[in-house]
Amino acid sequence: MAPKQLVQEWVRRFNAADIEGLAALYAEQAINHQVVMAPLHGREAIRQMFQTEFGRAQMVCLIENLFEDGEWAILEWRDPNGLRGCGFFHVQQGSIVFQRGYFDQLSFFRFNQLPVPERYLGS
Repeated sequence: MAPKQLVQEWVRRFNAADIEGLAALYAEQAINHQVVMAPLHGREAIRQMFQTEFGRAQMVCLIENLFEDGEWAILEWRDPNGLRGCGFFHVQQGSIVFQRGYFDQLSFFRFNQLPVPERYLGS
């Protein structure tokens, strides 16, 4: 599957909150680095992150732009609340081997009425 097609499938599974289906799109030793947290190493750690995040918030990914360049797909997204972000997906042999995402986690907490961790509020 080409990187752009794989990310379209990733968005479909994300919007269905299909945790197992999402995890299956990653290579066994994939790395997922959402810049608001430390990088996750391995499919199981990535699956656990999706389980945690879908357990605390309803999330929707609406594609604004989706580009492909060789083994990479670049996704610019928004959600119905106005949260925006982008993700870079490195795809090899039909699996995501690396993903990096950028979004405003403080806005995510607020839009989803989640408690804001003290570390975001300063000292």
